[in-house]
Amino acid sequence: MSLRDHLLRRIRAAGPMTVADWMHDCLVHPEWGYYVRRDPLGRDFTTAPEISQVFGELLGLALAQAWLDQGAPAPVTLAEPGPGRGTLMADALRATARVPGFHDALRLHLVEASPALRAEQAKRLGDHDPTWHDTVDALPDGPLLLVANEFLDALPVRQWRRAGDGWSEVLVTEREGALAFAAGPPALVPELDRFDVPDGTVVERCPALPGVVAAIARRVAEGGAAIFVDYGHWRSRGDTLQAVRAGAAVDPLADPGEADLTAHVDFEAVALAAGGVPGLRVSGMERQGVLLERLGATARVQALARGRDAAAVEALAAAHRRLLHPSEMGDLFKALALVPAGAPLPPGFGD
Repeated sequence: MSLRDHLLRRIRAAGPMTVADWMHDCLVHPEWGYYVRRDPLGRDFTTAPEISQVFGELLGLALAQAWLDQGAPAPVTLAEPGPGRGTLMADALRATARVPGFHDALRLHLVEASPALRAEQAKRLGDHDPTWHDTVDALPDGPLLLVANEFLDALPVRQWRRAGDGWSEVLVTEREGALAFAAGPPALVPELDRFDVPDGTVVERCPALPGVVAAIARRVAEGGAAIFVDYGHWRSRGDTLQAVRAGAAVDPLADPGEADLTAHVDFEAVALAAGGVPGLRVSGMERQGVLLERLGATARVQALARGRDAAAVEALAAAHRRLLHPSEMGDLFKALALVPAGAPLPPGFGD
């Protein structure tokens, strides 16, 4: 049996699936899920930490400064959900090694569902004695320093299409023996009232996002900081679901479990979920390029370039451009930070 067979059997038994249920099975089904069976980094997509060490270094130092600004609480949980191969965290730990007392205070925790990626993380981070968890709910209580890069975009979304005064949910069904998208019956969905969009417009909601963000926010309210970096917008709208395989966009329904599935992050939804937690301060949304430049990305790249040959300098410049330039990742990717009420925001962030 394949994942396609499993999905078709499920539809035949219970009827059409929500897009979120379909995404969940495609990504983390215990036998056929995309993230369960492989290390996709470099094969299907590349994330910012794999492009340049500067990304992880600067975010690590921003968290360390937030820790210092709050009186250097100890112990403190340093965590990353969806840490990929552990590259971002390894860069962050290297950059913060000289921050007095920081490494003695931190306890490293990683949230990762993929056995293959856990093995890669162990190779890079084993010296820091990491503890792994399946969900953010399992992170310890108490002060938390967390960085989440391209984590929220992989959480499954439901999709609705505006239909007059209501909405029609986009569903996954069977058509002539194959998976296909279909329109559900019209319905009123009060939680989508914040979207004022024309008929036919698709909007997305991530069912898991409020709970995930709130679980992190409750811990940060006790001390620490969280930084979310992802591609998306404030009040994201439109059909942003995409499937990527071998670096190219593919039909999301064609080969279940064989392509990475993501959707743009609605940063307004992130802020609303965090804002519902007492004792928390939420930053404004920042563009990735602006944030990294405020944190000193150009100066860091110039320092790395000193004494390097022409090819190495060109590679550093290309990576810098890819992360910061508005036409590449600089504008599409956004960032948002959480700290306890009354605490300074991490460097680079504003209200």
